[in-house]
Amino acid sequence: MATRKLYYACDLIDKPELIQEYKRYHTKENAWPEITKSIKDSGIIDMEIYILANRLFMIMEVDESYTPERKQMMDAANPKVQEWEKLMWQFQQAPPGAKEGEKWLEMEQIYKLP
Repeated sequence: MATRKLYYACDLIDKPELIQEYKRYHTKENAWPEITKSIKDSGIIDMEIYILANRLFMIMEVDESYTPERKQMMDAANPKVQEWEKLMWQFQQAPPGAKEGEKWLEMEQIYKLP
């Protein structure tokens, strides 16, 4: 099965107490199992999120069934995902260059070690 990696960035509201709460929601103990299932069901094999100050960086490894459009349709039809997204908007803010309603933007690769 062929896989590929995708890279995204998102910003958090720059308030230390909100950042700490956001981080708590993303611990293994606090992760919502319905969200984990929806991620895996969409063709995402692995996902990692890193933080630097209020900037988030996400690496996703996806299989050939994954497309952003398919994931978006699946999320729109899942009430638990909609609940999660509404909750996360309390902490997240659109990064520079985002359009209305966007928060995770795909990053452009500009260098790879030859």
